[in-house]
Amino acid sequence: MNSTPASDERSRDNSIDFSMVLASAVHDMKNSLGMLLNSIDELRADHQASLGESSRFNTLQYEAERMHNDLVQLLGIYRLGENNLSAHIEEHFVPDFLAEHVARHTPLLQGLGIEYAVEAEDINGFFDDDLLTGVLNNTINNAIRYTRSRILLTACERDGYLVIGVEDDGQGYPESMQHTGTPNFKSLDFNSGSTSLGLFFASSVARLHSEGERGGSIHLHNDGRLGGGVFEIWLP
Repeated sequence: MNSTPASDERSRDNSIDFSMVLASAVHDMKNSLGMLLNSIDELRADHQASLGESSRFNTLQYEAERMHNDLVQLLGIYRLGENNLSAHIEEHFVPDFLAEHVARHTPLLQGLGIEYAVEAEDINGFFDDDLLTGVLNNTINNAIRYTRSRILLTACERDGYLVIGVEDDGQGYPESMQHTGTPNFKSLDFNSGSTSLGLFFASSVARLHSEGERGGSIHLHNDGRLGGGVFEIWLP
């Protein structure tokens, strides 16, 4: 039986936008994980003597932070696909911005016995602090995963760009990952255990920052001072 215009209209009314449903669910999970992370911070502060060096507690905080970062990135990529993600550029004093991010991760870094430092020139930068926060949180969390014992955050002006870097003393990036530019989303491998989703998000955020014909980008290499991997985001 052929459908009538009325039945076609009802079918459209009852259709579900699954991408919107998933985005809404991801948003709720992100908020719940944010509350969980706040509770974890409070527990650590209240029971520092017993939890500060607990490997199970540190693993709990690390994995919760990693999931929260993944959900932030998924929401960002969804908004990017909907052409609803833009950068709200404001001026920030870069050393203070980086110090705030180190402070957020300090309890976990100390619990894991990881040395950390910030070496930033006294410069101002123009960027979207929310978007860059998402990039840095993920990058620092990855550095915590792969470092042996040290993490360094850097910031400087180079060739007219603000360059913010995260270095570690781990084994570094494999040759296949060292590049400048944007990973191809279609090439992401969800079976390998490393989808490069964070790199796609970071490069997308970088490209949202532009000045004239110059756009932002990310650089991955192993030529840092700690001997491990170096992640850099270049913003005009």
